[in-house]
Amino acid sequence: MTDEGSAATPSTTPSESPSESPSQTPSESGRPVLGIDIGGSGIKGAPVDLATGELAAERVRFETPAESTPEKIAKVVLQVVNEFADQIGDGPVGITIPAVVTHGVTRSAANIDKSWINHPAEKTFEDVIGRDVVLVNDADAAGVAEVKYGAAKDHPGLVLLTTLGTGIGSALIHHGVLVPNTEFGHIEIDGHDAEKRASAKYKEDKGLSYKDWAHKSLQRYYETIEALIWPDLIVVGGGVSRKADKFLPLLKLNAEIIPAKLQNQAGIVGAAWLANDYATHRSEPLVHAAVDPNGGD
Repeated sequence: MTDEGSAATPSTTPSESPSESPSQTPSESGRPVLGIDIGGSGIKGAPVDLATGELAAERVRFETPAESTPEKIAKVVLQVVNEFADQIGDGPVGITIPAVVTHGVTRSAANIDKSWINHPAEKTFEDVIGRDVVLVNDADAAGVAEVKYGAAKDHPGLVLLTTLGTGIGSALIHHGVLVPNTEFGHIEIDGHDAEKRASAKYKEDKGLSYKDWAHKSLQRYYETIEALIWPDLIVVGGGVSRKADKFLPLLKLNAEIIPAKLQNQAGIVGAAWLANDYATHRSEPLVHAAVDPNGGD
């Protein structure tokens, strides 16, 4: 984002960490910030050094409960928090979730239990882990990470991140500021939900070559998005982006289109950055804050 995130020096033991005061943000105290990425199959987390965007400790992963209700997932999130409690002190936690999030409430649910819909999820997490929580859509967190530390680092214009996987996730960042909860995977194109005809899953289900997928699906999808929002840069994430050289050069677009860099760490890194940013700006009028990740107060 346009303003630089405060530097953080990771601390490996409580005795090595600098003294903290109640008014200090994690980056001011010199501690890393914990980011947690909730997915349909796994819940991953690690503390993040905000000076570099690198993980300050080895990532941990727990299986997502088969019954992925808010209460059961919150208990797993607490396990992740406990793994890194000494390193992160009493700092906030950033959490991503595959859902639209507004005012701390999850409004949808992708690959998680439908009981998340219209659930006060941020409060549930705060009650269980006993910390301030910033809850954000998973693609939004990945987009922030790519702008702060990855493929779109310090880009001054309009950046669109899309994640090509089971569906299509999206994040829109303008002049470094997140516009949350875009759902560009669900725009209607030629009478169909876009992700049903352009996702990586669609490619696999139909047995398409990279060339056919690019020409028949992705070209139509991205040219439609361009006509709607005119991004300056498009960043493509998701596991398939590791083979971006097989399909991105085939697309004919106005905007530059490039693969993401942070891969499966993007959600963790973006969540941590947003948690620290909100902790830094929570007492300011919203107009002065660098980002409001989900429309909260």
